[in-house]
Amino acid sequence: MKKRTAPVESYGVLRQHHADSMIAGAAERIRNLGFAVLDSGYSSSQLKSISDEFDRIGMRYVGTYGETELRNINELNTIRALLTHGGQTFLDLALNDNLQATLKSLISGKFILNQQNGVINPPREKYNQGKWHRDLPYQHFVSSKPLAINALFCVDNFTRENGATFVLPASHLSESFPSPNYVQEKAIQVEAKAGSFILLDCMVYHAGGFNETNAPRRAVNHVFNIPYFKQQINIPKNMKDTKLSNEAKELLGFDYMEPQSITDYLSSRMGKKY
Repeated sequence: MKKRTAPVESYGVLRQHHADSMIAGAAERIRNLGFAVLDSGYSSSQLKSISDEFDRIGMRYVGTYGETELRNINELNTIRALLTHGGQTFLDLALNDNLQATLKSLISGKFILNQQNGVINPPREKYNQGKWHRDLPYQHFVSSKPLAINALFCVDNFTRENGATFVLPASHLSESFPSPNYVQEKAIQVEAKAGSFILLDCMVYHAGGFNETNAPRRAVNHVFNIPYFKQQINIPKNMKDTKLSNEAKELLGFDYMEPQSITDYLSSRMGKKY
């Protein structure tokens, strides 16, 4: 049976959103459904560089902190604070033009990078992100505008077979987690090509799927939020390269570090206009 096309004409409508670009379309879907897929705009060679650097940092990370030790605390398949491990690759990823343009259209005012972690969905193993959650956990409220956005960069293709992320559409608009029957009926799996960002309002419920293939599925998870939330790891204190642009410093939270004393607080206000 041929799929019918929904009508686009309307009456009695005084206000309507206009989504005449990729960025505007993604923002509209996030506002209404809580998620969208966004093309990063990277070339195949750039994607290969990201993939190779992900694996290099991952090997060093496990060597530094120990495979057994990481496994014992359920951290083996996570690489914390990728951009603090040197190099420009993952800082550039956080500053991706398409991503930043979408964030600016969704979050009112300033926002910072709360966290950037490499995440690996291992083949045929239980995944530590495989339970339903919000990226602002333990919160049960509804916000008229996004307070935080999750940007999951697909290093590999996200498919049903390798555990593509499940989402509950529009659950960012409800305070409580829905019933099991509702979850089973309404959950959908978001497939996306390598090089895409899967963007989520951080209040939308989501869960990683089970990877039924023989290869790991890799991604880089970002959370961007208004500067009222504490970073998962203090990024400014862990950056090895201090030659950062003003844009990068603001995004990484240099302008929002907690003053260590009254003197520091007063000094931070000097030169500002009020």
